[in-house]
Amino acid sequence: MFGIAKNNKLQELDTQLFYQLNRISKHSIKNTSKWVSKTGDGHLYFVIALATIALSDEFSPDFFYTALVAFAVELPIYILLKNVVKRNRPFEKLVAFKSHISPSDKFSMPSGHSAAAFLFATVVASYFPALAVFAYIWASLIALSRVLLGVHFPGDTIIGAVLGIACAEFVINTLNVL
Repeated sequence: MFGIAKNNKLQELDTQLFYQLNRISKHSIKNTSKWVSKTGDGHLYFVIALATIALSDEFSPDFFYTALVAFAVELPIYILLKNVVKRNRPFEKLVAFKSHISPSDKFSMPSGHSAAAFLFATVVASYFPALAVFAYIWASLIALSRVLLGVHFPGDTIIGAVLGIACAEFVINTLNVL
């Protein structure tokens, strides 16, 4: 009984925070959010990783390999969680709410964009510490954009961020041991 009451309170808080954040997604912020969200679709991660190899930095092959393995670890966990939790997206759960974009899959938790962005930011921070602040700000903006666009609750993006960071740290620490 206590667990159910606590879960309902968290859902209420998540929904209230969603509404507060979504109120600010006016036209210009909506367009900016769409652009920021697109940077988290995956293509840019690959381009950045390839660019590090092209620039022949001594960390480039390790950076590329670490990111590749981290995504290979994260993706099946993300898919499993998404299909076990089966949380409805805000536009399906909330009455008279319409999102600004159509998501690529059905369920809301965890946010795949947030997981990928924070995974990549963590790998970037590990190999290029001078870029850590920029990488985490970018990841945070991607997560925020998903809420502002109406396709995720804030809790979805937080869980996604935790998933991405945990998978990246696991792979970084495992590869450093090998």
